[in-house]
Amino acid sequence: MPPPRARYFNTTGPCDPQLHYMLPPTPRLPEARALIEMDRYFVLHAPRQTGKTTTLRTLASELTAEDDIAALSFSCERAKSAGDDYAAAESLLLDSLRQAAARSGWPEELLPPDPWPQVTPGSRFNEALSEWCRRCPRRVVLFLDEIDALQGNSMVSILSQLRDGHNARPEGQPFPTSIVLCGLRDLRDYKVASGGDPGRSNPASPFNIIRKSLRLGDFTADQIAELYDQHTQATGQGFTKDAVERVFELTQGQPWLVNALANEVVVEMEVRGTINTAQVEDAKERLIRARATHLDALVARLHEPRVKRVIEPIVAGTSPGLDTAFDEAASYVHDLGLIRETRDLEIANPIYREVLLRVLGDRTERFVRADPHSFVLPDGRFDLPRLLQEFVMFWREHGEVLIQQEGYHEAACQIILMAFLHRLVNGGGQLDREYAAGTKRLDVLVRWPYTGPEGERLTQREAMELKVWRASENDPMPDGLAQLDRYLDRLTLTTGALVIFDRRPEAPPWKERGAFEQATTPSGRQVTVLRA
Repeated sequence: MPPPRARYFNTTGPCDPQLHYMLPPTPRLPEARALIEMDRYFVLHAPRQTGKTTTLRTLASELTAEDDIAALSFSCERAKSAGDDYAAAESLLLDSLRQAAARSGWPEELLPPDPWPQVTPGSRFNEALSEWCRRCPRRVVLFLDEIDALQGNSMVSILSQLRDGHNARPEGQPFPTSIVLCGLRDLRDYKVASGGDPGRSNPASPFNIIRKSLRLGDFTADQIAELYDQHTQATGQGFTKDAVERVFELTQGQPWLVNALANEVVVEMEVRGTINTAQVEDAKERLIRARATHLDALVARLHEPRVKRVIEPIVAGTSPGLDTAFDEAASYVHDLGLIRETRDLEIANPIYREVLLRVLGDRTERFVRADPHSFVLPDGRFDLPRLLQEFVMFWREHGEVLIQQEGYHEAACQIILMAFLHRLVNGGGQLDREYAAGTKRLDVLVRWPYTGPEGERLTQREAMELKVWRASENDPMPDGLAQLDRYLDRLTLTTGALVIFDRRPEAPPWKERGAFEQATTPSGRQVTVLRA
């Protein structure tokens, strides 16, 4: 027998316990088994690369091993090419189902019939499932993975057939006892896709059969520690407690990010010995710079109207919309995994927060010509006052054009300054940014490592608060000073900077913007104020 292969942290596709470090999938979804035992139809949704497919496959295998159920998970992804052609979609789905069953290793009596019943397109899926359930000696449970792939009339047809089969069960028609639709979206979006009203129970909707919508959650801090400990047990290489805690802070438990950070440290950076917080920070920067496929797939959605409607007030700090259309957009963006929850609108985790602003600031960065090394003082510290002065000149020259070009118009000022800072700080330091809808501010912390006079490694920290003065509003400086005070309290810093962008029609001409002044915060701190 060949020796077991070394396992690794998976960042592509479903997990295999023989190849990958992984947590037991089914405990992440404790309600699913109970619903299946109750013969319920329900939705499982979660963002991409959070473990949906792995969980479904594991649950199907566990259920089938108990000798009462034939549970099968198969992907609907190939049916995307069918578009509105529901006959083609039916054929592609049934092909995928048969192939998944063939790969399962089931005995002959559990496999679906070959060939499928030949009936009128538009009812083939229903009849095929009925015929399979009629022959199968066990209860059939189906997991339709990547259900989002179905489009238009194909979605309507398949969901309608599932509804018809479900409703005919009390009359004696054989049909799967439980069906789980798995994808990115929650129940309301399937109602919309199938012609129903997401806001109320609609008797005509194919989806009023669904009794529950479950969301696959992210990892807890303890689960991250458990996952990383598998690597320690296999290789002897450990993670410090602080490193594991920092991974949780950066990822908020998003499974792909948790695995990607560990893989970056262990495989790409080839770290030897115990993994510490500094190496986790380096891995985070490398991931963000590389913009891996997972991150690119998220940022590619930033200019979708529904996504922009939610993300723009988060970056700008403005109040979100109050209408139902905004609520539906927020739910959609939450389903994508970009925001933490739909009530307090915040980006899901610090890594997404960083990637988002870097992507939105790409255009601005191309205009920045200053040399990052010129802002390093002789003692190795970073010259933030000079950077702000350079930004004033940049703002006067390019600000008006960049604001007009920025797709996220309400958040343009924040995006432009963040891009300028990133271009000049990121070569040797790091930026931490905090922002959320309704806060009317964006907090920035510059962290700059340098060597002290005795050769010790030190970190310079500089804090900034960004505010925007909009039309018909009062001068935001008093609120800004109070908010900066609270930020500095949290960081235990004695001073900082407040930047106020004037977006009023009566603002000074562009060539006159950029006045500096010294101000005192409510707690007595002396801070710099820049009016741009």
